[in-house]
Amino acid sequence: QVVLVESGGGSVQAGGSLRLSCAASGRTLYDMGWFRQAPGKDREFVAAISLSGSTRYYADSVKGRFTISRDNAKNTVYLQMNSLKPEDTAVYYCAADRDREFYRGSGYVATPSEYDYWGSGTQVTVSS
Repeated sequence: QVVLVESGGGSVQAGGSLRLSCAASGRTLYDMGWFRQAPGKDREFVAAISLSGSTRYYADSVKGRFTISRDNAKNTVYLQMNSLKPEDTAVYYCAADRDREFYRGSGYVATPSEYDYWGSGTQVTVSS
């Protein structure tokens, strides 16, 4: 069993930055992803990183502004968010994929149902 706990959310003005963290306990050798969900919308993919950290994926909407990274020694995945926009406002979730199938590409890593474990989320609010 894996338990994921997100932290680092908050309220910032447009153009600001936040760094989200996702701490994992239990067996943690998995590929990881970040998703977000705004009120009334479906959960959408934000970024993903392979176990080794060598492969990263980003949604087009965050490319160039967000950076995903991980520290396996600390069992933690990070999402550095810069140049935040009001449309980035959402609850952000981290997720773990135990099947190690990131080689399938962007379509696979962006699908929420392919992930096996989820955190409870952290709120990010960006004001204009």
